[in-house]
Amino acid sequence: MAELSDLPLRDNLVGKAPYGAPQAAVPVSLNVNENTHPLPEAFIADATEALAAALRNVNRYPDREFMGLREALAGYLCYGLTPEQVWAANGSNEVLQQILQAFGGPGRTLMSFTPTYSMYPLLADGTDTGWVDVPRADDYTVSPELAVAAITEHKPDIVVLCAPNNPTGTPMSLETIRAAYDAFDGILIVDEAYKEFDTDTETAISLLPGRHRLIVSRTMSKAFAFAGVRLGYLAADSAVVDALRLVRLPYHLSGLTQAAATTAVAHSAAMLATVDEIRSQRDRLGEALGGLGYVVHESGSNFLLVGGFRDPGAVFERLRDQGILVRDLAIPGHVRITAGTAEETQVVIDAITAFGPAGSV
Repeated sequence: MAELSDLPLRDNLVGKAPYGAPQAAVPVSLNVNENTHPLPEAFIADATEALAAALRNVNRYPDREFMGLREALAGYLCYGLTPEQVWAANGSNEVLQQILQAFGGPGRTLMSFTPTYSMYPLLADGTDTGWVDVPRADDYTVSPELAVAAITEHKPDIVVLCAPNNPTGTPMSLETIRAAYDAFDGILIVDEAYKEFDTDTETAISLLPGRHRLIVSRTMSKAFAFAGVRLGYLAADSAVVDALRLVRLPYHLSGLTQAAATTAVAHSAAMLATVDEIRSQRDRLGEALGGLGYVVHESGSNFLLVGGFRDPGAVFERLRDQGILVRDLAIPGHVRITAGTAEETQVVIDAITAFGPAGSV
């Protein structure tokens, strides 16, 4: 068997590692920010019918432009969007990859503020786009002044702002987004993968009119509890969508994916009915761990970044041994914990309480 080093790999991929989040069959899996609640039965029934109808036509290629799904998504997002302003792909990672294929590449750079979503530099590597990371403030925020200063210094071609941020959960103000857009003439992506969990900040979609270089990315993996379907989407000027159509693979969204996602949007009220409960469990977990002396960072997402651990790696291992998966993201002293069901939350609280106060492990 050959080794990776035996292959003529592109120079910018040498020594790199693929994305990897631990996967294990454990009772309480709270490490990849999934919605752990079951799907509504009425949706499952309708989706089963829709998938059966789609299966009757899988001998043919699917609708290449998937206008039915785009129309449904535009209606869900509101703000007067048209289907021509909406695009979708197999997860928001593919959406972001297509953006970099169209607007990045050799000689161009992608910039973001770290710590942030670990796929951004990997997507940059995969499209031969340079990666520039700028540290966030100590409280993990990005102020308008920080955004403008970084853009002015590094002159990136693309900037991605994760709002709320993964893995810290930090919300982002529209003032920062406006300032970043006005600071350069490149593409600004606002990654709103967790936006449904943030009720305090208006979506960046509200800023789209008159801003043709702004892209707002979303996913159905989180609030919609649709991670296994792989459906990400974006809202932008129709010219941006035309640019992505230049780089997408033919028929990139299967007929089955289109049927499932369109049905999910039709059931959006029921699909999102667990969002309030997830926020409640997030806050309950935060209060419990804060009471033990741990540092619980502000979160507009379905997870918490929790500090106060001496050895996050050891914490991960001890919890895994108890059938609980959390995420060690190499942020000193911290682990990230997804908010789950009430029962899952109690299991985590009990396990960490047994460790003792902050700093015990």
